[in-house]
Amino acid sequence: MDDSLRRGVAEAIGTFCLVFAGTAAIVVDAAGGGVTHVGVSMVFGLVVFAMIAAVGDVSGAHINPAVTFGFWLAGRFPATRVAGYVVSQIVGGCLASGVVHLLFPLDATLGATRPSGPVGQAWALEVVLTAILMYLILAVSSGGREKGITAGLAIGGMVTLGALLGGPVSGASMNPVRSLAPAVVSGRLDHLWIYLTAPLVGAAVAVVACRCSRPESAA
Repeated sequence: MDDSLRRGVAEAIGTFCLVFAGTAAIVVDAAGGGVTHVGVSMVFGLVVFAMIAAVGDVSGAHINPAVTFGFWLAGRFPATRVAGYVVSQIVGGCLASGVVHLLFPLDATLGATRPSGPVGQAWALEVVLTAILMYLILAVSSGGREKGITAGLAIGGMVTLGALLGGPVSGASMNPVRSLAPAVVSGRLDHLWIYLTAPLVGAAVAVVACRCSRPESAA
């Protein structure tokens, strides 16, 4: 199989697993399954850790358009691969939400992210959480790749922390596809712009922060 296709398939699989596990946990909890907010946060962190271990050596385990954008902005990832990665991530995420819909057809939102308070508050929180996540990713990854136990634990832990803190306020997406997929499949597109723009801004902020404090990590 061609290397580009192999990387694309790996990104699609990784994003599928992330969106499926995380949003299914939200749906099960909403239906009275007792997962709890802490449990949902842990599911997101654990699946990120698992996917870094599974596909990190193949595609770098971006599984997030904001991460791909951040790596590109930092000069670690070629522009020619960005579109292919993002398309693969969208395909994987939408397939995951489709499966969640088949399993739980009565759920209205399929685990979509929605602000619980002011829109500006949710947008700003998503920027900050994504900036912290991307800063960490740039610090622990090699080139444009997230791989290895250390990277997986650190990044998975930060995803869990972000979900614990931001989940009740903004949904703690930190990932445009994680929000796009359930929104498109469920048809609930209101406030989607928050989750498409804020993570990209946050990733850009992280790159600037890295260039100021860890120049060896931002190039």
